Formats: sequence, C-alpha cells, structure tokens
Amino acid sequence: MEPPPPSTLQTTTSIPTTLLNKYELGRLLGRGSFAKVYAARSLSDKTQLTAIKIIDKTKTDAAMEPRIISEISAMHRLQHHPTILKIHEVMATKTKIYLVMELASGGDLYSKIRKIGKLKESAARRYFQQLVSALHFCHQNGVSHRDIKPHNLLLDGKGNLKISDFGLSALKNGGGDGVFLLQTACGTPAFTAPEVMSRQGYDGAKADAWSCGVILFFLLSACLPFDDSNLAFLYKRAHKGEYQVPSCISKPVKSIINQLLDPNPNTRMSMEALMKHSWFLKKFELPTQSSVFELDYKKYCKFDQKSAVASITAFDIISLSSGLDLSRLFEVKHRKERRFTSSETVERVTERVREVGGRLGYRVVEGKGGSAIGLGKGRVGVLFEVFEIAEKLLVVEVNVVEGGEVEFEEVHWGELKDELEDVVLQWHNDVM
Repeated sequence: MEPPPPSTLQTTTSIPTTLLNKYELGRLLGRGSFAKVYAARSLSDKTQLTAIKIIDKTKTDAAMEPRIISEISAMHRLQHHPTILKIHEVMATKTKIYLVMELASGGDLYSKIRKIGKLKESAARRYFQQLVSALHFCHQNGVSHRDIKPHNLLLDGKGNLKISDFGLSALKNGGGDGVFLLQTACGTPAFTAPEVMSRQGYDGAKADAWSCGVILFFLLSACLPFDDSNLAFLYKRAHKGEYQVPSCISKPVKSIINQLLDPNPNTRMSMEALMKHSWFLKKFELPTQSSVFELDYKKYCKFDQKSAVASITAFDIISLSSGLDLSRLFEVKHRKERRFTSSETVERVTERVREVGGRLGYRVVEGKGGSAIGLGKGRVGVLFEVFEIAEKLLVVEVNVVEGGEVEFEEVHWGELKDELEDVVLQWHNDVM
C-alpha cells in the first residue's frame, strides 16, 4: 500500500514544510545520530513521492565525511540495478546536506519479520535472490556494502527488496581485477564476518557473502545465528562457526548457510557459486530487456570520483560558503542519449566500439576500468558506457555530448549504428 500524500502527514517544527522550494516534506521515516529521513513529494510533480535524508553537518565530524561521500558515490554507481535504492538528487546549504532518494514505502525487512515471524522457504528465497543478485552487481562494479542487515533491506510498495545505507561501503577505483583487500573494521556485530574484526585485510565480497548467510538464517527462523549481548562471546562463536540451524530449515538451505557461514573466507561459498546453486536458481527471474528499459536508471548525473580525494573536499566548500554547489560531486549533463541491450561480454562490446570507432576515423579514448569508451571527430563527441545488469545481459548507453547532436544525427549516426549491429540485441531510444 502506498503511503498517504506527505501534505496530510504530521511534520516537525524544526524542519520547514517546504524544502528549498522543490519538495514538500511529510512524516518522519527514521532518524540517526546525525541524520533524519522524511517522506516527501516533488512540488513540480505531485505524483512523485521520495525519501529525503537530511544530514546535519553541525552534528558530524571529520570521520563522517568519507561515509557520506561513499554513500553518494556508491548509490550513484549502482543505481542501474532495480534492487538498489536509487538516489535522485543531492542538494545542500551551509549546515545541511539533502539526499533525495527513492521511497521504499513497505518498511524494512527486520520489522516485517519481527511482525509476522519466519517466512516460508519460497518467500525467503525470493528476497534472498534479489539480495544476492544485487550484491553480485555491487561487487562487479567495485562496491562492497559491508553493512548488510535486515534493517538496511527495504521493501517497495510491491514488496520488492531495495538495498539501502551505503555509508560503510568500500569503493574500488581502478587497480585491476584482483582481490581488493580492505582494512577497516566496521558493520553490525551480529552480521559481520569474523575476518573483518581481525584487522588483517579482508575481501569485501566474501564479507558480504557471510552477511547473506546470516540474512538467510534470519528469514527462515526469525532469529540470528550469532546473538549475544556479550560482544566478546559473540565474536568468539563467529570465529569458531558455532551456531545451531533450526530443524525447520531444509537440508539444501542448511547446506548453503553452512557454506556461507564458514569462518574461513578462503573456503567460504562465493557469490558466484551461490548464484549457480540449484536451490537459488529455482524460479529465479533475471531482468528482461523490457524491464531494464522501463527502469529510470540514468539520471544524467556523473559522479566525479576525484572529488573524494581532492585536497579541497565538498565539506571544505560547505564550511567556507553560505551555500553549496555540489558540482564537484555531481556533474550534470543533459545529453542526447540512446541505449541498447547486448548478450555479449563487456570486453567484446568495448572491443567492438574501439574497432568501429577507429575504422570510421574517430579518436578513441578509454575510461578507467575499460567499460567506458569515448569517440571524437570534429565537434562530435560520443560516449559509450557499458553496464552489466545480469549475466548475459548488458545495457550500453550512447550519449552525444551537447553541441554536436545535429552533425552526429545527419552525418555519423547511420554508419556507426550499422557497424555495431553484431553486438546489439535491441535498440532503445533509437531516434533523438
């Protein structure tokens, strides 16, 4: 059930009803030590309901800066997946930062389980499939969540899972395809892999896999495998893998849980192996071409990764100015766009774009990570960005940089499109 319009809901006196002349705030959805989340409605589109996270800079310290930067960066990088909570806009004043996000009106999974109790295996599997496929997408795009727990797994109005709260996420920027070892001990104790607390370096994807094991256990039993008020005892049990699987859980699921809750990350089940398991694959629905295209997954904003490590950060700007221009975090470009699906590999598509571009006389520039290719000729600039939505399903966006659209449409588009047909399943937005 969708929530009532925010205007009919109670607001607080500390926050104005109208935010920056763009959004009408409604009821308080949640709060933390330095942030509050409100339901809201766009003033320009009364049908658009959102959630706005309001971060009070006066209550944050230097340690919170990387968390906020990580959350913004990760959510933007991952918003192409239907199970990742989407970020629509970032705004700020001297004392506040506003993250405008997708509204998940169904609450969180923790509250749901506490209210109705353990789930049937079929219902648990559906949530678990959505969680694992989304995390696999995160890892493919260089993001480890590191705080997977049912409180951060939200539900939309249709009961679909939405992963939220990327404040503790770790982002890999370049550096090849090898394992990216993390050092920071973080997360919620009952859901955190034992190696995370060892401070000896850990694989974020394997740590997320452990958390998935805890989630699966929780969905089917309404309790946690490691739950003790004495944290030292809790960590000891996790390190030894001491837990009891309830008899109500079937043998195939018990096997998966045991492999995910392996204290040794080297022998722990990987996300890739999990996604090939027969239990996991039962009634597993991959995103279809049409469902991918129905997603409003590209908001014409590009995260500038250099801003997170620049000598002058976004928080310096907040401190020094009466307002905040977040162009250092988001570079908004209204570009003409087409996109197509492909069943080829990322490498095959990018190789084909380079090959075709070079043969047709374009200057070819490759972005970091190899999944973005730029082609330039005269006043025309074309950017190809490749996103892996699911196994054997890519979405490739073709953006024409502002200023060269007419020349591209009249002179270059036809031959470029024809040359790429061998890697195209279906075009979308074929005509500007």
